[in-house]
Amino acid sequence: MQHSLKPSRLAWLVALALSGVQAQESTVILGEVTVSSGNAGSLPTRSILTSVDVMGAERVQDKNVANSWELIGQMPGVQLTEFRLGAESGKPSFRAFNGEGYINGIKLLIDGVPSNVNSGNMRYLDMIFPLDIDYVEVVRGTNDPRYGLHNIGGNINVATRQGGNYADGRLTVGSFNTQELQAAFGRESGGFAQNYFVAKQDSDGYRDHSRSEKYSLGGKWFYTSDSGDLKAGLIARVYNHDAESPGYLTAGEMGANRFQSPARNANDHDNRDMQQFSGHLDVQIASNLAYSGKLYFNSIEDDRRVTYTGYSGSSAPRQRRLWNEEHTGWMNTLTWQASQQIAIEGGFNYEHQDNRYRRYRYAYAVPTDFSTPVSTSNDDSHTLDNFGAYVQAIIKPSVSWKIVPAIRADSFKGHTTLNATGQTYPLQDYGWINQPKLSVVYSPSPAFSLYGNWGRTFQIVTGSRSPAYLTTGTTVVKPSINTGIELGTKFRLAERTEARIAVWQQDATDEVANLPSANATQNLGETRRKGIDFQITTQVADKVKLWFSHAYQEAKIVGGYASGGASLVGKEVFSTPRTITNIGMEYQATESLRFNLQGRAQGSYYIDDMNAKGKYGGYVLFDGGVHYALTKNLGIDLQVRNMFDRKYEYVWYDNFFYPASSYQPMFSPGAGRSVYASLNVKM
Repeated sequence: MQHSLKPSRLAWLVALALSGVQAQESTVILGEVTVSSGNAGSLPTRSILTSVDVMGAERVQDKNVANSWELIGQMPGVQLTEFRLGAESGKPSFRAFNGEGYINGIKLLIDGVPSNVNSGNMRYLDMIFPLDIDYVEVVRGTNDPRYGLHNIGGNINVATRQGGNYADGRLTVGSFNTQELQAAFGRESGGFAQNYFVAKQDSDGYRDHSRSEKYSLGGKWFYTSDSGDLKAGLIARVYNHDAESPGYLTAGEMGANRFQSPARNANDHDNRDMQQFSGHLDVQIASNLAYSGKLYFNSIEDDRRVTYTGYSGSSAPRQRRLWNEEHTGWMNTLTWQASQQIAIEGGFNYEHQDNRYRRYRYAYAVPTDFSTPVSTSNDDSHTLDNFGAYVQAIIKPSVSWKIVPAIRADSFKGHTTLNATGQTYPLQDYGWINQPKLSVVYSPSPAFSLYGNWGRTFQIVTGSRSPAYLTTGTTVVKPSINTGIELGTKFRLAERTEARIAVWQQDATDEVANLPSANATQNLGETRRKGIDFQITTQVADKVKLWFSHAYQEAKIVGGYASGGASLVGKEVFSTPRTITNIGMEYQATESLRFNLQGRAQGSYYIDDMNAKGKYGGYVLFDGGVHYALTKNLGIDLQVRNMFDRKYEYVWYDNFFYPASSYQPMFSPGAGRSVYASLNVKM
């Protein structure tokens, strides 16, 4: 690990007293990670929680991807759900929570700022481009008390570059008429740091009718006092994505031409604007007391026109969906280093959401005519207010032990207004949702550690109507309580080889599969997710790095409800693959020449709740790359994605829009082999 910048006094004490040797952390580092002063007022994630992976900039900044969520697929156990339909492109997930949008179980943060939309989807992640990423931190399990809403199976924090002196540029051209420019600039002097980023990406897409144009602009301004006791700053980002959508294919259509866009989808399109603004303050109040605060504002305006199938029996398959969301929040943390053996951290957060969702339906036409709707399914304005608080203690009774007890509590208020009638309804009353947690690490030697954690998280139903809000006929629902346990070990096999293996289980009560955009809700009942995670990284020689990870996971319904009169007990939660595997190699042939190869595999999955329609979606893909440094400041990259041109696709079961006798799987094929060349400039 490379260290830069002077850490604050508290951060140094915490790192010294609580982290100790690396083995006392169960974190696995992928690539090189720069450790800076960060948030002086909060304890370092990597020294507190027990199932953490961190991926550094060197594994990110030189990758060519259409969307940044693809980068997170390099990390162990991360599932990618790839819709590939314009701006609605996909997202990462893990711990047997899929990315379908029905059960959004992963909290997203960007620079520590909550960045999920109301439904839990991760649309704000698209604002971040690879060259602006410093590291990605993934926390798995139920033992992180810092976050409540959407933090069911864990969280992802994408940290962007702050501070430093650099001027970096990357120009890429490649398959599908792809053209991309990224530029990052940083200057730091006299305690003032300013960072700027701009990116523009245009592509015709690998399917017909999939033209995409997007840009992102960002700025960061931070001041740090001479003593390091005060750090304050602002972050601002704006983003626009204008994209055609090629639509889903039937099996017959994909067999005829897997890259076609059916005529029915010729008018499908999405225009998405997003903004993020945040203020950050870290204050060293005393030598053993520090405060950290964040004030943020997120907004999204999304206009999506989508045709799901060619079915002519109703207007349901042809929709225009408009989201307008504004989320304002305040996060606070106070950290007290009571002694060399004990630190206590407490905090609270408040978030207010002001959302509007409209959904219109259109008559059958080829292509869909989106000019005049035939009906309005939704025109709803809804608020959601969340107050949460937590406290955790980090206790080191001896050099070999670390114990972290914690508790969190959340409450929610809000109301929805059906704009067509003016009727207003309250949010479900969930009361206070209490979430106790406990983590323990035992490190008898610097090369070996055992860890365990136990904790509770929760799911509430989101959206603008029933069952989230108590509209007419709504049944009162309780929050789904997830109880998770994990046992693992991290060990060093050799000086430059380390591995981690963990066994985990997560049980949920009253789980709900909920798709707010379609007012589709299904009670799943009691579910059980469990799995085994294994990963190993090694540097075979000075020039060769290898890594491998394999996750086996399972999500089943173990009690509760029925579907169409038939019990779901014993059925797997749909769209959840059993296995996720990553393998990679990097070879530094000379000081100027580097090769890399990476493979990724996901198992197939059931597409329906009764597990009766077969398994789909499995794949094995390999990407390769060559980097050559022409000079110290100039380099070129050549990358090949899906280098063996394997056919793969995302598959969902269309049981919304047809008569039941005609329900069928629908396909969104992945891209074939693609080649990209990049010019990199570093000043």
